[in-house]
Amino acid sequence: MSLSSRQTSQLRSLAQRLDPILHLGKAGVTDAFLASVEQALSDHELIKIKFTAFKETKKALAEDIAARTHSELVWIVGHVAVLYRMQSDPAKRRIQLEP
Repeated sequence: MSLSSRQTSQLRSLAQRLDPILHLGKAGVTDAFLASVEQALSDHELIKIKFTAFKETKKALAEDIAARTHSELVWIVGHVAVLYRMQSDPAKRRIQLEP
């Protein structure tokens, strides 16, 4: 799934009001961390991840996390990455993206 610029703008706007759900620390991207990302995406669709470590490589790590969780990297601002994955069940979707 590729996001249009309009959809990215919509998600950025929604993300501004969110607090980071997960923090990536010195343990790095472990299987447990990825499982937490998967669960958060399933529950919320749009999440923020704060990089408390690996700040120099946050762009590459955020892209890797997005690829491994089949989500979209919406943007990176400061030391925070925003990820989005549409809920597969239409009845549970919280975010309705514009076409």
